Amino acid sequence: MKTLIKITFALLISLGSLTTNAQQTPMYTHYMYNTLVVNPAYAGSRDALTVTALHRSQWVDFQGAPRTQTITMHAPIINEHIGVGLSLMNDKIGPSSNTSVNAHFAYRMKLNQNSKLALGLTGGADINRATLNTLNIDQPNDPVFENNLENQITPNIGFGAYYSRERFYAGVSVPNLMQNSYSETNDNGNTLVAEQQRHYFFIAGAMFDISHNIGFKPTTLIKLTAAAPLQADITATFILIKKLHLGAMYRTGDAYGALIGLALTNQFYLGYSFDKSYGLETFLYNEGSHEIVLRYDFIFASKKQIHSPRHF
Repeated sequence: MKTLIKITFALLISLGSLTTNAQQTPMYTHYMYNTLVVNPAYAGSRDALTVTALHRSQWVDFQGAPRTQTITMHAPIINEHIGVGLSLMNDKIGPSSNTSVNAHFAYRMKLNQNSKLALGLTGGADINRATLNTLNIDQPNDPVFENNLENQITPNIGFGAYYSRERFYAGVSVPNLMQNSYSETNDNGNTLVAEQQRHYFFIAGAMFDISHNIGFKPTTLIKLTAAAPLQADITATFILIKKLHLGAMYRTGDAYGALIGLALTNQFYLGYSFDKSYGLETFLYNEGSHEIVLRYDFIFASKKQIHSPRHF
């Protein structure tokens, strides 16, 4: 039992629930389909009303392991220069959970015939809860764990830049500029429980034709935050007959895995991934992580016809 408790604390610390210096944002193996959560400048880039839903079950069979759900929607409005979006995210790990709601705005500029640059802003709020007094700890009188966090609401703002061509994209972003602190009130006053850290993201991807029926799409997501090692997701996906997606991924210091997806129609995409952790001691106590993503493009009939398939 003590070993399990120690590992549970390591899990919480590694994901930032009870620490002031750690990587805190959820992981996404399908980051290339969940771009709006990472970079607000992506809003409207698919020239359609795009709705994406994602669920991630991390470290299956590990008690208190993270569970994350996101829903995003975005579209161009008024003209091709303005994009807006909305994202909802729920992230639960152990006794703590965070729900965030964010609105996104992007201004898109056409640099030349083939490329665009978008600048984006995001703003919203996080709702944090933690039933800390339910934890089984070695020191029952520790004041940090005596009371719960009850729906603490904190604001959030962020920004990003996104450059895109038909077969290439790259972006930088800081989706959470504010480093909010969370505290609980007990008989001794307020006790600091957690403090958000600012995260910096770089994303990029390209599309290459190997043959008429085979395409190759490499992508990457690089994450940087204070007092944590730089982490990079590297993904290589082969696209067969423009329908079937088969890929492999590697996350530095954390996991490796595989992805499979199917473009059921030109507008509807379904994807699944499995990754297995290797870098932390926790890999001995879990059965890997599963993720599923659904994306649908509601093509505007009144707009000019959008060529298909869209690569990003």
